[in-house]
Amino acid sequence: MLAAPMSSKSGAASKRLRVMVIGAGAFGGWTALQLRRRGADVTLVDAWGPGNSRASSGGETRVIRAVYGADRVYVEMVRRSYELWDALGRSLYVETGTLWMHRGDDAYVRSSAAHLRDLGFPLTQIPLADAKKRWPQISFDGIRSVWLESRAGALLARQACGVVRDAFVDAGGAYRVEQVDRSIAESKRADVYVFACGPWLSKVLPDVPIEPTRQEVHFFGTPAGSTQFRAMPIWIDFGERIFYGIPDTHGRGFKVADDTRGEPVDPTTIDRTPSSAALARSRALLGERFPALANAPLLESRVCQYENSPDGHLILDRHPEMRNVWIAGGGSGHGFKLGPAVGEMMAEAVLGKREIPELFRLTRERTSKTQWS
Repeated sequence: MLAAPMSSKSGAASKRLRVMVIGAGAFGGWTALQLRRRGADVTLVDAWGPGNSRASSGGETRVIRAVYGADRVYVEMVRRSYELWDALGRSLYVETGTLWMHRGDDAYVRSSAAHLRDLGFPLTQIPLADAKKRWPQISFDGIRSVWLESRAGALLARQACGVVRDAFVDAGGAYRVEQVDRSIAESKRADVYVFACGPWLSKVLPDVPIEPTRQEVHFFGTPAGSTQFRAMPIWIDFGERIFYGIPDTHGRGFKVADDTRGEPVDPTTIDRTPSSAALARSRALLGERFPALANAPLLESRVCQYENSPDGHLILDRHPEMRNVWIAGGGSGHGFKLGPAVGEMMAEAVLGKREIPELFRLTRERTSKTQWS
């Protein structure tokens, strides 16, 4: 059962809700921080630490953007996330803009235009002739439409997880490296448990429909002394496969990622050796879309995973049977940017101050729709 609302009166510490959050990634870290800021007694645990190499929140960079098709709730969450990222007071974001390049129908972007306009996010369709002049380093062959989302950029993912953990500890939260399973919910260590363990959710809670898939990311070297692949927007190439990338904003190389869902994996034991097939696909896209990088040296590769829900939407809900358990997951490759808003939403739901939107509940009517990363 949910504990009674916490009193702000002196001496009420014994009545504080005791919460344990399992998982210190984007969702868990922010949930723990927001609960602590609202007066809960919070313990945050993670098996390997925030932003570790096995985690879906690991790695160098993630995209933050507001284009989300017709789903206004996500655009609202992005706006709130920007505010909370900024309030951390650390430079974890580089604004680059995002270039949406469509080989076919651009309905995904067009259906989001009204929401972005209402919520203050600039979105402009760029004529192809203008795009070719503005970004000569990009070949627009095969592209039918181009849109620029001006307020978008890259977040430092791994670093951000550590910053959020530190902010939580500074606020009086307790953090430890520890492995737990669902049996923890039967202990007396807390009143409420929030499982935000990413790709491990379905292993810890088998009735939560999460499927981890293998994803590969490559970083290519840019020409010495050149800024043309640094001072440019993040880009998305919508074709038969969806590729996206981040310019060399942090000196780690020009990032290329294939968003196509890979094969199911176990996030603990997955072989993280990069594959020649995935590298070949990235190189083919690189040569087609960025000709000057056709023979660019490979600097780094990363094998990670998405934690996919069946329809690509987040899963934020109370467990249907264990009433002292809440679930935060289903990032499906697009969730990292939403971490601050998810944490705030989860904290207020756990404290009985907010209803979770139907779109994110376990009982929602599922569709085949998948959110873009």
